[in-house]
Amino acid sequence: MTRRKQHRFIQNAESTNVIEVGKPRYKTIKGNWRTDYFENQNPIVLELACGKGEYTIGLAQAFPDVNFIGVDIKGDRIARGSQAAHTLGLSNVAFLRTDINFITEFFKEQEVNEIWVTFPDPQPRPKQEKHRLTHPRFLTTYKRLLTPGGTFHLKTDSPALFSYSLEKVQEEKFTDLHYTTDLYTSSLNGIHLGIKTKYEQLFFDKGFTINYLQCKTPVI
Repeated sequence: MTRRKQHRFIQNAESTNVIEVGKPRYKTIKGNWRTDYFENQNPIVLELACGKGEYTIGLAQAFPDVNFIGVDIKGDRIARGSQAAHTLGLSNVAFLRTDINFITEFFKEQEVNEIWVTFPDPQPRPKQEKHRLTHPRFLTTYKRLLTPGGTFHLKTDSPALFSYSLEKVQEEKFTDLHYTTDLYTSSLNGIHLGIKTKYEQLFFDKGFTINYLQCKTPVI
């Protein structure tokens, strides 16, 4: 482990806005995010595979009356988002360090209002399909966590993953689907408030178009 990574892991251990193994809330937070962490009843938005938390931070600045949680397994990345939130004085931000495969251990059904997945690994080989974050097993989980009518967002530079995801969200009966294969020239552009991850900026600068979709869980 490099000295820099080790320092970031120490920061996570000391940061009040990082929930990870070894901290008391790690085992008790499920169903209690509003009461035990945020201390309000505001909506909850997740950024899954958040990396450095660019969307978590950017959206939290824009919407102070919404609670944002970045989720990632990489502690050195989360540390950067965590420290940015501290620097900006954002009390509506938390970071959860866990594998997304175990996300239901930390959120109860219908506890979440909105989910963002931004530039996930496209897992392009057929044998990797089950690891795609828009595979039916993940989409089924998202439907359980989201409130009825809750929103799911996906941004990706991968045409193959985007095509796959469009097919799967419809198969899984998500509703109110809106999408574009060129976000920055689309009427949907305003939704993401111009927030870009590091890699999104690189893709954009190289002339790649950005694919985006949003859809909602069924209201029964």
